Amino acid sequence: MRFALMIVLGLFIGIIGTVFAMNALHERNPFPHAVMSVMAHHAGALNAAVKSQRCDAAQSQQHLTRLLQTSADIGGAFPGVDQPFLDEAAKLRDKTQAALAAAPGDCKALLAVIKPIGEVCESCHQQYR
Repeated sequence: MRFALMIVLGLFIGIIGTVFAMNALHERNPFPHAVMSVMAHHAGALNAAVKSQRCDAAQSQQHLTRLLQTSADIGGAFPGVDQPFLDEAAKLRDKTQAALAAAPGDCKALLAVIKPIGEVCESCHQQYR
């Protein structure tokens, strides 16, 4: 009888633990990771273009535009963050807007405009990652 009671108690505790674990996994928000992944994709494409010396102006504009659009989602992706984090996001938007306005047509110009963007990203990641 004692043995059966221990098995039932163990099963009950296991089920309760599983329910709590599943709820915790379902409450996780994928949006912040998705925003950063999209930004990493476009920044990576720009860096790859510079490294391969194949800097198409139209594609550079497209990637910079997507970076700018996605950077606008940072505040919504990380609700409740500190003001300094939001200030870093604003710096990123400013640098990306400046890069977009510069309309880089060759690799040298593209490198010059993506370097400040990369510096802002690196600074934020060092502080908040």
